[in-house]
Amino acid sequence: MAELALVADGLRFPEGPVALPDGSIVLVEIEPGRITRIHPDGRRQLVAEPGGGPNGLAMGPDGKLYCCNNGGFDWLESNGLLAPHGIAADYSGGRIERIDLDTGAVEVLYRSGDHGVTLRGPNDIVFDAHGGFWFTDHGKIDYAARCHDIVGIFYAKTDGSFIEEVIFPSNNPNGIGLSPDGSVLYAAETYTCRLMRFNITAPGKVAGDAGPGGPGIPLYRPAGYKFFDSLGMEANGNICVATIGESGISVIAPTGELVEFVATPDIFTTNICFGGEDMRDAYITLSGTGKLVKTRWARPGLRLRY
Repeated sequence: MAELALVADGLRFPEGPVALPDGSIVLVEIEPGRITRIHPDGRRQLVAEPGGGPNGLAMGPDGKLYCCNNGGFDWLESNGLLAPHGIAADYSGGRIERIDLDTGAVEVLYRSGDHGVTLRGPNDIVFDAHGGFWFTDHGKIDYAARCHDIVGIFYAKTDGSFIEEVIFPSNNPNGIGLSPDGSVLYAAETYTCRLMRFNITAPGKVAGDAGPGGPGIPLYRPAGYKFFDSLGMEANGNICVATIGESGISVIAPTGELVEFVATPDIFTTNICFGGEDMRDAYITLSGTGKLVKTRWARPGLRLRY
């Protein structure tokens, strides 16, 4: 198991960590619908309270924080673990939000129905070199209605003028990332536990004939009863996928081989991000037990665009 240093605990299902230049980490706490900043000295700052279910975060080219809001989960809590379960009774709709880190102002950039798209549970987000962003829609499970959403992967612009569902259908995609040269899009599917590869042909476009079933190429799937969550990229192109069930981070080469598995003590290990001068400080969310931890990574993480 990795040697983990505790950065913060008592969080309510933290996800979406972003390492900021000053050494602080901003992340979501999904259950209470808030965004929290954890400073290097341990001080916590409430950034914003968008409500619903803030999920994935990324810094945009304008210095604002962009948030995938899934609209809210229902929750189960037992044996010291908090876990999402189905759809919230007060589900408020999937959306993409822009948040001012200094003032906490929350602006809804895209709602379901805008530009003809359906957003059920936006989950994770990554910016490209052109200033646009890719994001996954993980969808919702409504146990009362015995209903499971069919969802996709989207591309959008930061000015609110353009959003498109580029890949449909997708099998409840969760984590999303770009190769260091920006030519490949990766998406981790939760329930199939597959890492998918998509070849990018232009900003917001992927090749439609990459695999026998359409645009996606299945790159890696572990054996056993496991689920994939979010992902982070290493500078060398490896993909680090948070793995639920086995509890840890699966590091997968761009050619599809497992490089290593870094074990963690929380079955709901959900996200990883990189920071520090050498980009080898890895921050991992242990969501079930409400912790943010830090470890030294074997290789540098990929420095994100913004």
